[in-house]
Amino acid sequence: MAALVAGTPWMRIRVIPEFAPPFIFRRHFRRNFSVRASIDSDAPVRVRFAPSPTGNLHVGGARTALFNYLFARSKGGKFVLRIEDTDLERSTRESEEAVLRDLAWLGLDWDEGPGVGGDYGPYRQSERNAMYKQYAEKLLESGHVYRCFCSNEELEKMKEIAELKKLPPVYSGKWATAADGEVEEELAKGTPYTYRFRVPKEGSLKINDLIRGEVSWKLDTLGDFVIMRSNGQPVYNFCVTVDDATMAISHVIRAEEHLPNTLRQALIYKALGFPMPSFAHVSLILAPDRSKLSKRHGATSVGQYRDMGYLPQAMVNYLALLGWGDGTENEFFTIDQLVEKFSIGRVNKSGAVFDSTKLRWMNGQHLRAIPFEELSQLIGERWKSTGLLTESEGPFVEDAVQLLKDGIDLVTDSDTALSSLLSYPVHATLTSPEGRPIVEDKLSEVSAHLLAAYDSGELFGALEEGLAGWQKWVKGFGKTLKRKGKSLFMPLRVLLTGKLHGPDMGSSVILIYKAGNHGIVSPQAGFVTLKERFGILRQLDWEALNQDHPALESAATISN
Repeated sequence: MAALVAGTPWMRIRVIPEFAPPFIFRRHFRRNFSVRASIDSDAPVRVRFAPSPTGNLHVGGARTALFNYLFARSKGGKFVLRIEDTDLERSTRESEEAVLRDLAWLGLDWDEGPGVGGDYGPYRQSERNAMYKQYAEKLLESGHVYRCFCSNEELEKMKEIAELKKLPPVYSGKWATAADGEVEEELAKGTPYTYRFRVPKEGSLKINDLIRGEVSWKLDTLGDFVIMRSNGQPVYNFCVTVDDATMAISHVIRAEEHLPNTLRQALIYKALGFPMPSFAHVSLILAPDRSKLSKRHGATSVGQYRDMGYLPQAMVNYLALLGWGDGTENEFFTIDQLVEKFSIGRVNKSGAVFDSTKLRWMNGQHLRAIPFEELSQLIGERWKSTGLLTESEGPFVEDAVQLLKDGIDLVTDSDTALSSLLSYPVHATLTSPEGRPIVEDKLSEVSAHLLAAYDSGELFGALEEGLAGWQKWVKGFGKTLKRKGKSLFMPLRVLLTGKLHGPDMGSSVILIYKAGNHGIVSPQAGFVTLKERFGILRQLDWEALNQDHPALESAATISN
């Protein structure tokens, strides 16, 4: 079989006649055949991701790009990026740049395409119009395509008649058998025309989808379809077929919504004598309610998740698991591990539900897997950029990251975590329902002894010695009050941090103490120093707090 690109017969179409005469396209021909494909396993693997630059990169598109990337890398093949910008009204260069930026952020570097080049360019459909016209003319000459002069009104009338007869809205074929004289007459009048592809009226098309298995279509449901509009612009299915063939694409891995397009594309492959690639149609990504994931379900674009503080390695890991698994219980993968493990045969054909809670959890796993020095730099720069700290590195930053990292799933969570540590909502805590039992457990006595330890310099002396000094002081403080365990630590936590819950209390108090001494916290951060906290404790009206009055606020909200 002839192939446009020499040396790339990676898949050949085998025509199986359902009647004795072989299937041959002519001006007038018998329309009856089925098509099967067989893969040449020795051919080089070449896949493509072909986004339309009409908006942001959707997570579904990102997963399709990822599966193409992983398949290419696992097979030692090429990952091609092609921009399908034939929708002139909606396509913008800004959207194209955003898509390229998002793919680069995910680490999905392409071997050929915009900004990289390659031997099969141009890589934007808008720059390939001359090629489309060339192949359209070739189909016209061979009789696979004919000129259709039907007006929009005529076409609408055909649809109405089909609806009345409860038939598929297919083209009636008015110009399929027109005499040459009729065509020449319309051309002479300058009547606008489209190019329509002749579709066999009987038979079927069968493909072996790598994910879905055998898929077939009856040809009598299609009708002759347009490949070139009257304004000279090519139609999507024609562009895609010509592009995939002339770029020697061996495997087309795309969303299942493109599955119906395969019928038209396969017919065009055969008519032009192109070898047909192998197809793999990936299931849709679903929302929790199992509808198609859309903007009404929240963030859906890669850029949105990047801005929310998600890590690219976490997004890649999570997207890979939407419909794929390596057969084990493992869910944590680096991109190199995904390349090693990925197999198109393990991609599930059923829809995958996008779970934002699991994505957040997975991001936390990847965040905490980052080497501590890198993590400290990442979060330190974040704290400085958001105005919480005046410096992005140093002992305080490292100690704060070490203390708070287990409660951080997103980089942006670090702002809340540090702000919570620096704040002192003691009034709200003490007047909440959750704080009531602690107040009633003679908290005023604990406060009095704590103030005495502060006034004597005993507490700050212990904090100067670090965690060992704190632990020694707490032990002695508990003996003095004859308290231990929860009855000791819960009152201390409330009095020193202003909260009922949080990270390790000793490390928290030491860090608060250091923050007050180092001047690293920005004035606008809302930081309450230990000295200021003891001043607040002196002013508390314990008699009023011990009275039974309505709660002002939930301490659970404060502590979180």
